[in-house]
Amino acid sequence: MRKLFLKIIPPERWKLPVIITLGILTGFAFLIFHISSGTSYLSDKPETCVNCHVMFPQYASWQHSSHARVAACSDCHVPHNNIFSKYFFKAKDGLRHTTIFTLRMEPQVIMIKDAGKEVVEENCERCHEGLMGYYHTLGNGRLDEMDEENETIRCWSCHKEVPHGKVSSLSSFPYANVPKLSPVLPDWLNKALEKK
Repeated sequence: MRKLFLKIIPPERWKLPVIITLGILTGFAFLIFHISSGTSYLSDKPETCVNCHVMFPQYASWQHSSHARVAACSDCHVPHNNIFSKYFFKAKDGLRHTTIFTLRMEPQVIMIKDAGKEVVEENCERCHEGLMGYYHTLGNGRLDEMDEENETIRCWSCHKEVPHGKVSSLSSFPYANVPKLSPVLPDWLNKALEKK
């Protein structure tokens, strides 16, 4: 172990530049974590989903739905089979979202990915278990079939506007009370930049 440690340590003349570089990189990592409100993603608060402004229409439509009284975003969009699965999914999905939004590659229309569809379907069935038993008793059995576009029939094949309604833009919800985005830079850095 000591030999490995000695191989990692830079030569004496490189110690100061390496320490300074590591300090700068660590500072940038903390700044990015702060800017992205990193700790908020550990919670299940719906406001976390609007850290990125592109999610305002989805937040506003959920806020005006019947689901807003009983379910937060993560109740539908995150697995609930165990805590490891939940946070692994949140980390994986969050990393993808962060990359897309940082590189400004977000699509005009936000569509749920296949992994997300599976999770939402499982959560629909988990919360509406009593209704699902009734549905299967009637013998409809359509959830295993395919629709006209060769897509698996899912809960939202029939319940299209639950809970987001017809989301096209925030103009669909002109009086929505959407949380304001917090400033990106910390106050001390804003003050320092204003002085210059």
